[in-house]
Amino acid sequence: MKLPGQDAIARQADEHLMTHRVELPRKIVERPIRQVGKRLSLALLVLLLTIAIVYVDRDGYRDAGKDAPVDLIAAAYYATVTLSTTGYGDITPVSDSARLVNIFVVTPLRVIFLIILVGTTLEALTERSREEWRLNRWRTTVRDHTVVIGFGTKGRSALQTVCAAGLKKQQVVVVDPSSKAIDAATAEGYVGVIGDATRSEVLKRAEVQRAAQIIVATQRDDTAVLVTLTARQLNRRAKIVAAVREEENAPLLKQSGADAVVTSASAAGRLLGLSVLSPAASMVLEDLIQQGSGLDIVERPVTRAEVGQDPRTMDDLVVSVLRGHRVLGYDDPAVRELELTDRLITIVRTTPDTKVTPDTRPLPQD
Repeated sequence: MKLPGQDAIARQADEHLMTHRVELPRKIVERPIRQVGKRLSLALLVLLLTIAIVYVDRDGYRDAGKDAPVDLIAAAYYATVTLSTTGYGDITPVSDSARLVNIFVVTPLRVIFLIILVGTTLEALTERSREEWRLNRWRTTVRDHTVVIGFGTKGRSALQTVCAAGLKKQQVVVVDPSSKAIDAATAEGYVGVIGDATRSEVLKRAEVQRAAQIIVATQRDDTAVLVTLTARQLNRRAKIVAAVREEENAPLLKQSGADAVVTSASAAGRLLGLSVLSPAASMVLEDLIQQGSGLDIVERPVTRAEVGQDPRTMDDLVVSVLRGHRVLGYDDPAVRELELTDRLITIVRTTPDTKVTPDTRPLPQD
């Protein structure tokens, strides 16, 4: 595999200037600028309404500054200083009708005006503090979560599978250099981190050192190698599963610390070949790898009642037996009698109660 050349390495070295941040999932109703614009427009509407009310009842007001009737400019001036609670007192209501209008109309409008402006200011000031509090709270509570590097087609599909098996979205952190990808991830309820996952500070923001599983689904094989190396240095116990395009790069990823490597190009090619030989078998295989519907491949522990049984005679359709760090076929003589520490890989019909019991041990190595 050809790793990036000197120019590419130099570009990656300069990427430390790239901004990276954590995005917590939230319901985005509309952009803040649009919210402020709406509130300012509403405040202007209240001001215009007050000006109109004063101008219509201008005969009930007296301008002490000049001996003249209250005109439109004076009405606008009075409405402005009144709503802002400045109140110079040079223009005052003198008739009973003007005073009643001030009591029951202008004063409520003044309160509404202040609520709009003060509310916008307070929201702008507290938004950053609220986000910082949420972020600190998330950092102190996140443990044994799943980190997904890359939110493309592979990353999305991997998340759909693990979430269909019962993983909560709050236990998932997505890392991607694209802000649009992170926006899509947070919209779906995941925590997102914007940045280059080959850099350790970005992975630390995703709390990789505390993660239980790491899924590497980058677009490039060389990036996957660098990400895997960095992630393994930060977390020695996590289960790392990586995807590569070319099969020749799979050994390099395993040497970098990946517990399992999936070759996307060759896997798709084998599925295409199987579809030519047997379209029905291809449909069954597609059903098996699509978690949450139809037939599912489920890994579960052996129950006490099943200890000593032969996998071939069990009610469940046992495909393989995981004993220690070895994956053995159902017909292997070494697993004629099941042990309590074994785990079974079975094919089941999906039901609402079907759950996958995750195995936290490292995957078997070749």
